This record gives sequence, structure tokens and C-alpha cells, in this order.
Amino acid sequence: MKIYMDVCCFNRPFDDQTQDKIRIESDAILAILSKCMSGEWQLLSSEVLDIEIEHTQDKWKKSKVYELYKLAAEKIRLNDKITKRAFEIQNSGLKSFDSLHVASAEYSKADIFLTTDKKLLHKAERLKLDIKTANPLSWFMEVEENE
Repeated sequence: MKIYMDVCCFNRPFDDQTQDKIRIESDAILAILSKCMSGEWQLLSSEVLDIEIEHTQDKWKKSKVYELYKLAAEKIRLNDKITKRAFEIQNSGLKSFDSLHVASAEYSKADIFLTTDKKLLHKAERLKLDIKTANPLSWFMEVEENE
């Protein structure tokens, strides 16, 4: 199973855990990363993720995110196909970084694109993407139930 998480997912375990939704999503993300660490699943990285993580203002959070991000087994390098596809996706209504993430995930043939960004998920549902998109909590629960 090849998994692409956006930066929202990597940040989630370091967000304010007093909110139930954030804490539960954090647990799901850590469970997914645990499966990647054990070799059951494969976490993907990308140059787009590198750029976005590097722009994180909070130095403590950035260092913690990089610790999780080191689990990635394969890096997706930006290329003309990804850029062209990202422009197509962006013209359909996604933000530039979001469209680059989705295009990178599609290009790598990831099985799932995970995000905690509700707006991104709602927009992605309406688009004809070549990848399944989901919230990490609902996706993990579905996968665990079917195993």
C-alpha cells in the first residue's frame, strides 16, 4: 500500500490535542505511520512536501514533522508531467500546493492521498482525479475493518 500524506497530516500530531477530532486524527496518522515503519505500507515523500515543510515557521514543529517524514521510502521528484497535471487540477479549483500534491500522488501511483483539510477533500470529491482521497481517520478505520 503506497500512501501520500499532505503536510496537514504530518502536522496533525503536533497540533492542539485538546480538541477531540484533532487528537483522534493524530492517533490515526500515527497508526498509519507505524504500519509504514513496520514495512506493511509504504510512505511516499515528494519535492512538493519538502518545499512546504521547509516553509513551516515554527522551528520545533518543523523538526518534529521532519522526524515523521523520514519514514518515507520513496521520493517523488517534480517533473513536467506532474507540473502539467497540477495546472489542470488547479484550473478545476484546487490551490497550487494542493494540486501539486495531488498530481505527485497520482504520478507515483499512490493507493491513497490523505489530508485533514476538509475543503480540499470536498473539492477533490467533485473532481475526476486518478487517485482516491480521504481523511486519515475515516480511511484507516475502513482499511482496518476490511483486513
